Order: sequence, then C-alpha cells, then structure tokens
Amino acid sequence: MPLTIADLMEKMPGAFIPEKGQGVDAVIHFKFTGEEAGDWNVAIKDGKVDVAQGAPPTQPNMTLTADSNDYIRIITGELDGMQAFMQGKIKLSGDLNLAMKLMQMFKIR
Repeated sequence: MPLTIADLMEKMPGAFIPEKGQGVDAVIHFKFTGEEAGDWNVAIKDGKVDVAQGAPPTQPNMTLTADSNDYIRIITGELDGMQAFMQGKIKLSGDLNLAMKLMQMFKIR
C-alpha cells in the first residue's frame, strides 16, 4: 500500500529525535496541493512534537508548500529535497533556518 500524507504526518512524533530539537519552540504549517491537498500543522516544543490536521491555530514560524506526491518522494528518498526546493517544487516562507533544522530533527526512512 502506498504511503499517504496522513501516514507520514502520523509518524512524525515517532521519528522525532529530541536531542536534535532541544530549544526549538516552533509551529510549522504544511500546505499540500495535488492528490492529497490539505493543511497540517506541527508544533515542536519542550522536546515533543504534536501533529494536527488543519491550519495552525497561531501564526506559524515556517510554512512549507508542496505537491503531496513530491513531498512523499522527498521523504522516501526518491527526490532530493534541496533539488526540489531549487526547482520550485517546495516553497518555504518564514524561518528558513528552521527548514534546515527539520531535516536533522527527524529520522527519515
């Protein structure tokens, strides 16, 4: 069964590496387009991650916008995240340093 955005988002808390997220207090808004269009928000605070469907209740520190299929391909290693960003497949707004930290705070695959 293919991975879905819901699968990925539900796995985020278990993939979090608390030591890498020390001192991070942030809300990230994921805006997906395409097949699995929708909003998700991820709050990282006090060494924990909370994931919820929908737009964040507060102003996010960063917003990531991507086609749902492209995002799944990045997470599974089929598409390089930096290349996707350079090609405009991923759009980031807000705290771009947070985007770099995100890649280190979660064990992917």
